[in-house]
Order: sequence, then structure tokens, then C-alpha cells
Amino acid sequence: MLKALKTIEPDRGIYILLMKIYADFEIGAKKFIGVPFKAGYYYYVGSAQKNLKSRVSRHLRRDKKVHWHIDHLTSKEETDIYELIIFPGAAKELECRLAAEMMEMKGLRPAVPGFGNSDDRRSFTHLFYSGTKDYHSHLFLRYQSMALFIPSSSV
Repeated sequence: MLKALKTIEPDRGIYILLMKIYADFEIGAKKFIGVPFKAGYYYYVGSAQKNLKSRVSRHLRRDKKVHWHIDHLTSKEETDIYELIIFPGAAKELECRLAAEMMEMKGLRPAVPGFGNSDDRRSFTHLFYSGTKDYHSHLFLRYQSMALFIPSSSV
């Protein structure tokens, strides 16, 4: 994934992290104390309007200071990021549109209200859950002309 990130221009845009959590856990974020994160597949919609490559590279590292909500998941040994969807150059509005679209996708459900959307009050959440891995094909078909799909095998 890191090799593929180096080629992305411009260095801003929207991204979706596709993650698998292998075992249930809770996190220590004050807002989410007592909220269970069940084993399964998670889809996180994020934005970096500058330094996109650095932001996504940071998400891929486990060893980091926990700053954003998503860091509480990506720093856990129980979590693997298995794919990225990157929308290079996309404006912040796409982040909100993707979150809204994912709210409506059959088989995908909001994981935790208010997760990852503290700068986007229009969205219910930016983190979605599924028991299976299949839900990004709809996004691929709809956004294939503007998205880069980076599987973990490209590391």
C-alpha cells in the first residue's frame, strides 16, 4: 500500500479504510467508553485536504500517538487495514456524500454514532460495519472513474 501511495497526486482528497477486526474490544476514548467494537468488517470514510499520503500512511502504522477517533482502531493488534479506496483531489463534500451513501447500503450499518465525524455535523457517523467483506463493490462501480483501489497485496 505504501508504494502505491507515493504515486498519488494531488496530495489531498478523501479516503476509505477497509478494515477487519478479528476480536471484540472496547476503546478508551471518553466519548465511546463502553461501546463494543465487534469482530467483522469496518469501513471508515476520512478526509485529508492536505498531506493525504502522510495521513493515510499514519493510519497504516500501529505505533502512533492516538489523536483521531480512527486511531483507537488502527493502533490495535486486532485490526488490519486490508484495502484503501482513495479519491485524489476530491473536496471535503465527497466525504459527507460517501458517508450518506454508505448509510443507505444494504448489509452495511452505522457502527458507532458520531465516530469520526466531529468536523461533519451532517453525517451520523463515518464508520460502518458489516459481517462480510463484500460491500465496497458498489462504491467501485459508482466511483471507478475517480477512485484508486489499493489492496493490501500491493505492499
